[in-house]
Amino acid sequence: MDRFLGDGGMPLLTTFGVAFDAYGEGWAAAAWTPTPPCANPQGIVQGGVHAVVLDAAMNFAMLAGLERGDNGATLDLHVSTIRPARVGDVLRVRGEVVRLARSVAYLEARVRDEAGEVVSQATGTFIVRRRES
Repeated sequence: MDRFLGDGGMPLLTTFGVAFDAYGEGWAAAAWTPTPPCANPQGIVQGGVHAVVLDAAMNFAMLAGLERGDNGATLDLHVSTIRPARVGDVLRVRGEVVRLARSVAYLEARVRDEAGEVVSQATGTFIVRRRES
């Protein structure tokens, strides 16, 4: 799993200013300082960028909870943007497994600002692909 630290295996996340820096069984965390490509002309981070970052955090958290060689993919994603984030804001992202079953996983993720306030959040349903024994 250490190979996913940094961009989480997705170079697009580096472009967005995201760096995964910690994980454990069923969770993953990242620092996020949004860059200009994340934002509209007023400097506010687009909702779709939040979706990419939150989806990546949930995917990394799921991988951290699976056995080596297992993987998965997003089936459903619901994102809510609660307050604006701007280019240069110092944010934290955390994804967590809510339930991990044999063939499906339920996850949630949040972006928080420096004060700990929720900026955006997501829930996701993921298909789990177990390696053949």
